[in-house]
Amino acid sequence: MTATALPTSEQFIALDDEWSTHNYHPLPVVISHGEGAWVTDVEGRRYLDFLSGYSSLNFGHRHPELVAAAVEQLGRVTLTSRAFHHDQFGLFCRELAELTGTDLVLAMNSGAEAVESAIKVARKWAYRVKGVPEGTAEIIVAGSNFHGRTTTIVSFSTDESARADFGPFTPGFRVVEYGSLDALRAAFTERTAAVLLEPVQGEAGVVVPPAGYLAGVRALCDEHGALMIADEIQSGLGRTGEVLALDHEGVRADLYTLGKALGGGILPVSAVVGSRAALGVLRPGEHGSTFGGNPLACAVGRAVVRLLSTGEFQRRSRELGAHLHARLGELVGHGVAEVRGRGLWAGVEIAPGGPRGREASEALARRGVLCKETRDTTLRVAPPLVITRAELDRGVDAIGEVLTTHR
Repeated sequence: MTATALPTSEQFIALDDEWSTHNYHPLPVVISHGEGAWVTDVEGRRYLDFLSGYSSLNFGHRHPELVAAAVEQLGRVTLTSRAFHHDQFGLFCRELAELTGTDLVLAMNSGAEAVESAIKVARKWAYRVKGVPEGTAEIIVAGSNFHGRTTTIVSFSTDESARADFGPFTPGFRVVEYGSLDALRAAFTERTAAVLLEPVQGEAGVVVPPAGYLAGVRALCDEHGALMIADEIQSGLGRTGEVLALDHEGVRADLYTLGKALGGGILPVSAVVGSRAALGVLRPGEHGSTFGGNPLACAVGRAVVRLLSTGEFQRRSRELGAHLHARLGELVGHGVAEVRGRGLWAGVEIAPGGPRGREASEALARRGVLCKETRDTTLRVAPPLVITRAELDRGVDAIGEVLTTHR
């Protein structure tokens, strides 16, 4: 059917409900256009995007440099598979490695695919380099984690809604309390291949660990001869005010998983980046992806790297993030219990007695601000890094209205 035959949001939503699997519960907004920090629905109503596709749209909707890179590459070649070389791949790998201060790049598509790849690399490294007996490697992970939704990844989730009815689960993981070095220290064994964690836990409510925790993780990994894997799929590429969230702590991981913003909001692009000692264990035929590192993905990814190489977006995240957190902090005691986060990323904990997260998100949408809840009581705020101070104020004012009036 054409858009003319389905002119209203209600009709589009009904079409989705009838024909798509109900694995999401979207807000009742049908977006048809986007530009910068704003989107427009099919009836022409405009909304301020305070979610940015869970940080996939760090540079806003249809950033002209990213669109230009995609259009130029679309006119040349979009896919070769890794059976052949192409003229964008090596350049993308070099530029991304230089941006992140790493040695090698393993190009993939989705964030979950990057995490799965890092798990495979860590296990192979444990067997070939550390000498762990085959089939016994363990990876330590943090409680309240979110790394994706594949069967292996949900095997070590502590969110029952992500696990229920999806077993049997993959063995080889130990879950410890996030932020506790004592719990982590006790979990190491001679079979530990790696520690995998988020420098800022996004799905858990934008939780920043205690000062010194990430440096402590690095030290324990060094002490026990294990890899440190940082999942920077949401926290990386400018979101927290640095290229990588670990940079705030002066900590370096052996492997990083990147995604979301790496595709510029145009297509899925992900990667594992890290040391040659870790990624160098892979040999031809042992791991791959038909679309991973395709020419279109590499062209867009290179444009993302160029934007970040100027430092402008990291600076915007730091400066506007300070303003965002100051404004949200004013709401503590006025419908807000706590504000967490770093840079242009915040978890707004709704005070007891306030609306549930879903109710608050729907009320914000009616006010022209798109936000989304997590863990039922937290609003996730992650606007595009191109947002202005005035637009931030508009969004924060709407949050204040919703959490104090409950409508």
